[in-house]
Amino acid sequence: MDVASLKAFLAVAEHGSFSTASAQLFLTQPAISKRIAVLESELDTPLFDRIGRQVTLTQAGKALLPRAQKILLEIEDSTRAIRNLSGDISGLLSIGTSHHIGLHRLPPVLRAFTKAYPEVELDIHFMDSEEACRAVEHGELELGVVTLPLQAAPVLQTKLVWPDPLCVIVGKGHPLAQQKQLSFKQLAEHKAVLPARGTFTREIIEQAFGKHRVHVNISLSTNYLETIKMLVSVGLGWSVLPESMLSRDIVAIPTPGLKLKRELGIVWHKARTLSNAAQALRTQLLQTF
Repeated sequence: MDVASLKAFLAVAEHGSFSTASAQLFLTQPAISKRIAVLESELDTPLFDRIGRQVTLTQAGKALLPRAQKILLEIEDSTRAIRNLSGDISGLLSIGTSHHIGLHRLPPVLRAFTKAYPEVELDIHFMDSEEACRAVEHGELELGVVTLPLQAAPVLQTKLVWPDPLCVIVGKGHPLAQQKQLSFKQLAEHKAVLPARGTFTREIIEQAFGKHRVHVNISLSTNYLETIKMLVSVGLGWSVLPESMLSRDIVAIPTPGLKLKRELGIVWHKARTLSNAAQALRTQLLQTF
């Protein structure tokens, strides 16, 4: 059972397609098929059901999947630990970050990092913070630079980098824009535009309003804070956004009894060895706090 066959198996399992797996691994489709066939021969059982263009895992495939993931992660971790002995800060560094952090927080850090460590090849994935945390948990990324979860998975280590206070905002033409302060009752009477359900930021908002038993009338939701800001600015509702995003076209209004904040920072896996490059970036990020 060689590494190449296991990588082919995981790629096909992830995409449900031999052709997509071949593109991901930069191999021909016959080469992928051959590696899967070798693996199935070694295990003496089919790993995939092939019905037309649909490819699904058999029971044996489902049993192999977590074990194959663990084997490859152990190999990668061992390779990383040995490479670290050289002390070189180089090679591929895969990180995940949200669009908001990537636009508003990371640029100066990455500029300094790439200048200090030109031999590092940055592989940056822009995704929701929740997705980035899962990718770190599964070993697909070394670091996540994200909105920190209220309660992280037990295998994840988190560290605060940027405190990020939030505030209630409305567009300048909104009926609430002239208020000196807002009550929960006033907010409940108007439509809201909030981050999508399931995001860490939405959880923070729901938890805060839930303490006051306030029902929020949500008209729109999206994962992208920049989109929310635009929707609020044109009068489609009130929202909650980071204070750092305030500008001339929106108004922040105090809401007594409502203190909102989120924490932006780093996530990594407790049990896995970080490359020298990942350790260097983590150190650089923590120096900004």
